[in-house]
Amino acid sequence: MIPGGGGQPDMQQLLQQAQKMQQDLAEAQQELAESTVDGSSGGGLVKATVNGAGELQGLVIDPKAVDPEDTETLSDLVLAAVRDAVAGAQQLQQQKLGPLAEGLGGGGVPGLPF
Repeated sequence: MIPGGGGQPDMQQLLQQAQKMQQDLAEAQQELAESTVDGSSGGGLVKATVNGAGELQGLVIDPKAVDPEDTETLSDLVLAAVRDAVAGAQQLQQQKLGPLAEGLGGGGVPGLPF
């Protein structure tokens, strides 16, 4: 057999590519962990902040949104703001990690939402 011949992939090159992809993935995950995304509802009455992984980091409720007689509406506003922020975090994940998943053959990465 001829080394590297017959259309066989160069194992050293494959190993280097895999290591680069692993490094790129770790860097993208670190960027996501350090990023924050804001979401809001009720015209800004409720604001939620999540990190790039979608974990809730902060919640701000304008006093005008608080009506002791109508806590259901406040709950809906909080839920909508958090969902808005999480949707933004998912978009950020797609931007940061999507190209890496394509580099893996486009089959997606287990544990990631794409």
